[in-house]
Amino acid sequence: MNRIGKSLLRAAMLAAVALASPPAGAETCPICARSVVTNSDLATCFLEKYGEAAGSGGGAVAVDLTRCERSRSIVQALPGPAVPVEEPDTKFLLSRGQIECLRRKLEEPGLVLDPQARIDLGGC
Repeated sequence: MNRIGKSLLRAAMLAAVALASPPAGAETCPICARSVVTNSDLATCFLEKYGEAAGSGGGAVAVDLTRCERSRSIVQALPGPAVPVEEPDTKFLLSRGQIECLRRKLEEPGLVLDPQARIDLGGC
């Protein structure tokens, strides 16, 4: 094979590898949550435990906030019929990128978390 043929083969192989692998920073995790329903107590707990979750090994990180929840003992007013009520997520799997994304979204000023909010992680 001549020099031009080798160069074309090398370029084709590099292009195939680039197309087969996700872009830099993009993570694929088919079992990770695409959104998380949370409230202010669970969000605060997640942010307090963020360093622990971000520093653990592996690709997907299991987040367990069951010991954090404090608002269940308080009886909240029942919502009207038009307001859907979702239970907050206390256990979910996230990729490392999603953990950072969730932290950033929870720290956004003016975010309303009560009685609950769904945080979309699809674009993370």
